[in-house]
Amino acid sequence: MEKRTFIKTGLLGISAFLFSKKAFSLEYYPNRSDKKWAVLYATWCGSARDAGVWISEGMDGIANVFDVRENPDLSQYDHVVIGGAIRAGTTSQQLQEYLMKNREVLKTRIRGYFVVCGNMMRPVGPEQTSGFIDNHLAQICGVNNVPSKVFLGRVTFGLMEPDVRKQMQEMPGIKEYDNLSRAECMAFGREVMAKV
Repeated sequence: MEKRTFIKTGLLGISAFLFSKKAFSLEYYPNRSDKKWAVLYATWCGSARDAGVWISEGMDGIANVFDVRENPDLSQYDHVVIGGAIRAGTTSQQLQEYLMKNREVLKTRIRGYFVVCGNMMRPVGPEQTSGFIDNHLAQICGVNNVPSKVFLGRVTFGLMEPDVRKQMQEMPGIKEYDNLSRAECMAFGREVMAKV
């Protein structure tokens, strides 16, 4: 093979890999299962992403984990768990729009909800579940009576948008912290699976 042909073939192969759909995907590839599970999340600073991956781990790693920014097609999944980070009492606008747009597809597939919030570092109570899940996510999706969980989150200033970071740092008593529990996320994944 000529050197020029070898280089061209190599470059074409690398280009095909780099520009393939899967090369850009943030998808987490699970273990094999006879049922297709997905966890969909929206995050600002990574807490909801970690919660989603850990929920899948609690399901023995059988769920694909998708960031809503991927705009995934979840119609091929049998079961979906939906969650996101909370800011100012709601999940991201992008997640809300995705859920409204895909409401009919998701309606028969939703098996659980989760949210991650700082809650001013106070313990989570029924009022957070009611406000963030029952009166927010469940209302958008039109599905109630599925397992749900509010996880305490974390604050990492370096992962925030500059304006949000400045605002947070100006609040008295706010410091970086990490209250997200992998064990709680995994337990929730097992709970969701047990209900199906």
